[in-house]
Amino acid sequence: SSKLFYSTGEPSELPDSLEDGAEVAAESCVKFYEEFTGGVGSARCRVEFNTLAGDETFTLLKQSTNFMQPMVSFLCNAMIPGLQERRMEEMMRVSQARAQLRALGQPDPDNPDTEEEKSRRVELMTTLQNDGRIVDASDDNNNGPIARVYFPDEGNAALARRDWAGKVPDCVRFASCGGMATSLDVSNDVLVFFFCPKASEAAYVEEILLATEEKSQSLKLTVFVNPNLVDMGVTGFGMAGRRLRERLLQPLQYTYYLRTLQWGALTRTWPQAYSIWQEDAEAEGGYRLIKALPNLPSNPEVEDYYDIENGLADARPEGGGFLDQLGDFVNGMM
Repeated sequence: SSKLFYSTGEPSELPDSLEDGAEVAAESCVKFYEEFTGGVGSARCRVEFNTLAGDETFTLLKQSTNFMQPMVSFLCNAMIPGLQERRMEEMMRVSQARAQLRALGQPDPDNPDTEEEKSRRVELMTTLQNDGRIVDASDDNNNGPIARVYFPDEGNAALARRDWAGKVPDCVRFASCGGMATSLDVSNDVLVFFFCPKASEAAYVEEILLATEEKSQSLKLTVFVNPNLVDMGVTGFGMAGRRLRERLLQPLQYTYYLRTLQWGALTRTWPQAYSIWQEDAEAEGGYRLIKALPNLPSNPEVEDYYDIENGLADARPEGGGFLDQLGDFVNGMM
């Protein structure tokens, strides 16, 4: 599948909004899956979304949650059979409920509702509160297709169960990359997301991944979102860190990449080029393209291209010197 590690050379555009970026990321994941598998079997890919631009006020997980929620929803609707149609039916029920509530009008103390009208009003309000979903306590969707999001710890998974309710399809389940995760029934998992997994959970991530690929005949796609599985303080430069990188990270194609910079952004939508954009008030959309590249550039390379574009440095020699290459190697391992 090395043929998929290519670039069309066409620049990748910046998203218009956070939700637009999430939709583009989901679409590129679907496109990669279809081209990689031909619709048969499963694939793995990687998404990076980092708009911190050096601001450490928020953790990467917290900052990228508002991107993750719509991306998960878009991917579920695109890849889980019947989900898009069911969502359209829910939206229709919401629209009809609003229209019928308007027809009933506001409750009038001088002309009280009949018992039938009261019951109908409660029923319509419940439809709106459930966002059009038909809630059936006897159906917990355990037998249907599942999209599972693994968080680095149980605390974040528990918060997601509370805070993501109603923001993602009800086929989404939440878990953590801990010891208990390996005992989950994953036989119906269609989509798997590892959300900001850390180097300290790397062994669990690999175990969960391999177990899911073995046990689920329905699995289509595994997406690593903002993985930090190679931490020099945990895995080091030694053989263990290298082997982990070779097994889990190197085979992963970046299907979407967006990282904001102090002066612009670096983005990529598979299979288009990695593109460096600089803020420019006079350019259309407020940014101008300064470089399109077939491979992900290191941090020093990005800054070099900025300096060259703005007359702060001469063009970099092809290949760079030994110290440049060493610096790029170290940076790439981080």
